[in-house]
Amino acid sequence: HLDPESLLDLMAEEKVTLAAGVPTIWNGILAKLDAEPKRWDLSRMRTMIIGGSAAPAAMISGFWERHGLSVTHAWGMTETNPLGSVAIVKPCVADRGDRAAFAARQSQGLPVPFVETRHVDEAGKTLPWDGSTMGELEVRGPWVARSYMGDDGPDRFTGDGWFKTGDVVTIDADGYVRITDRSKDVIKSGGEWISSVALENALMAHPAVLEAAVFAAEHPKWGERPVAAVVMKPSKSATDSELAAHLSPSFPKYWLPDLYVTVPEIPRTSTGKFLKSKLRDQYGKALLLKG
Repeated sequence: HLDPESLLDLMAEEKVTLAAGVPTIWNGILAKLDAEPKRWDLSRMRTMIIGGSAAPAAMISGFWERHGLSVTHAWGMTETNPLGSVAIVKPCVADRGDRAAFAARQSQGLPVPFVETRHVDEAGKTLPWDGSTMGELEVRGPWVARSYMGDDGPDRFTGDGWFKTGDVVTIDADGYVRITDRSKDVIKSGGEWISSVALENALMAHPAVLEAAVFAAEHPKWGERPVAAVVMKPSKSATDSELAAHLSPSFPKYWLPDLYVTVPEIPRTSTGKFLKSKLRDQYGKALLLKG
């Protein structure tokens, strides 16, 4: 039973001190805690590890501010065996204040010892650590895979030992990695890259939104444009214009979704991640039909 109520019952009964899961699982747990804040005793919980995909800032702050529960953001893959980075706060970042510390906790963090990170453009050029330039994350280290069995997928490995993760990221001057998308999910609109993850996290900070998945739909002029599938919280609603107004202060106009689709639930993979390929199958031509 992986429903939020069953998981909360288990954690309370077993006095769990450490738990880990993907954001969609924790999002459901947070909604259940918000609905019944006094029902479960999670006082033994030291931290909750979130990985698998980027967690919304609203989720991380919600657990802490409303329930006193600490979140540890982390990133890794089977090929990194499995941990690649952890969102700890450097003393120099903590000295800059609470906002800087929270931004660090919201990121995928710093590489663990002996693991190196860099990000590159589509031509393989190493990109600057400026916190804004997006590129594909590459990693290398003593336990990072250097090949696949049977030499499958040789294009995932560089000649100088770097593994191409398929994650699109930024890296800031302090070395914090922030995932903006999977390379297969990044929206390429008129030559510009648009982060579906950033839009999703912002939408899930809206008080009426429970979950949101942003994906690319075909567009006759721009090639691709973002479309947002949104699940509303029980007894809550928001219009397209209200959702756009919520996003507008944080993003350029060309980033804003061309269409908002209200759905009863977001399709998921067996591990609980959003299954965007199914959304693209369902709504990928919606803008062509609209126009």
